Amino acid sequence: MHSPSPKAAESSASRIPEIRVPGTLTLIGLVAGLVLGLVLAGNPMAVPILEVAGPIGSLWLQGLQMTILPLVAGLLFTGIVETIAVASAGAMARRTLGTIIGFLALSATLGAVLMPILLKFFPIPAGVQFAHPEDPGKVPGIADFLSSLMPENVISAAAADAMLPVIVFVALFAIASTRLADEPRRLLAVLFEGLAGAMMVVIGWVLRLAPIGVFALGFGLGVRSGGAALGALAHYIILVVTVGSVMMIAGYLIAVFAGRRSLPAFAVAILPAQIVAISTQSSIATVPAMLASSRKLGVSATTAEFVLPLAVTLFRATGPAMNMAVAVYAAKLAGVELTGGALVAGALVAFATTFGAVSLPGTISFVSSIGPIAAAMGVPLWPLGVLVAVEVLPDLMRTVGNVTMDVALTTAVDSSVDADREEAETLH
Repeated sequence: MHSPSPKAAESSASRIPEIRVPGTLTLIGLVAGLVLGLVLAGNPMAVPILEVAGPIGSLWLQGLQMTILPLVAGLLFTGIVETIAVASAGAMARRTLGTIIGFLALSATLGAVLMPILLKFFPIPAGVQFAHPEDPGKVPGIADFLSSLMPENVISAAAADAMLPVIVFVALFAIASTRLADEPRRLLAVLFEGLAGAMMVVIGWVLRLAPIGVFALGFGLGVRSGGAALGALAHYIILVVTVGSVMMIAGYLIAVFAGRRSLPAFAVAILPAQIVAISTQSSIATVPAMLASSRKLGVSATTAEFVLPLAVTLFRATGPAMNMAVAVYAAKLAGVELTGGALVAGALVAFATTFGAVSLPGTISFVSSIGPIAAAMGVPLWPLGVLVAVEVLPDLMRTVGNVTMDVALTTAVDSSVDADREEAETLH
């Protein structure tokens, strides 16, 4: 079996134009806005500044929101087509893909279950107030969720920002396109790749203004909430990182029980790759270190060189769990009470959109991944405008957790291949 080189992991990302995001300036803008808001809280001078800052923050958020639907359509279509192509590459590919799909579904479920529990026992600090004119609308229940799965008119659903039925339609459209002849299938793939790439460029433009938009949002939050706003951001980071940590711990369990490696051996072998992940904040850049970790664990070169690039491309294990956690936290900040139907809808979208995710700066993947989940659950987008400024810290957990799970998955696949070989030799 031909084993792709680690460079194959860059295929999906290589079509996306390079985007530079002022992450440090965005964080500085948030801090400056919060501090100024704290200083002027209760002062009449804050009123005219709020009258200007409020519309600026809203305009910036609208700029982000307008890109979400076409971006998700482009990325999801491309991701599903590539996933189906991988499934036809052989038995090892199908085994790996099946395991990936199972754990991504588990990750989405974990986020939908764990984050509400954490918020119940560790609620958001009292006194945090977001004031925004946007009406979150009716939160979907179970009946609403079931009836929304198939849109009567996909154009009307898109116009109403009904994310879940649009995602169902795009997924079916992508699957159907794989049954076409080569030429029309290729043309559709190029069209959706171009759509996703163009939307990424637009998001890059909008995010260049993030320091201004986040400053405006942070100022309003500081004026209304005072010191509680800082406590809420720290509380948010801790809870979201906790959810990601649970998924990372699952990687150790996979390596022990499915990969049949000892816990100390796996912990020692994976540590260098985790250090590289922290320093680079990129799973792709960590592929060589992950290959080295796999060799230390006795994984065959054939398995490691096939599974790791595939895992880096498709298996963002912490993504569904942490994205759901962020969306649930945003709902709490916005005062939206989530029903069971809303959580199910969010988990499905978190699972589906993972296949269209690409390796990009944290602020961009934050918007493109969590925006659709929030929309599916009836959660307004504006709390994300503040939370995106501190994404750099949870993003470290995302990368380390994904790298850990990628190597654990590789050991599990290698173990299953060895088991199949032993069984065949026994039968022979």
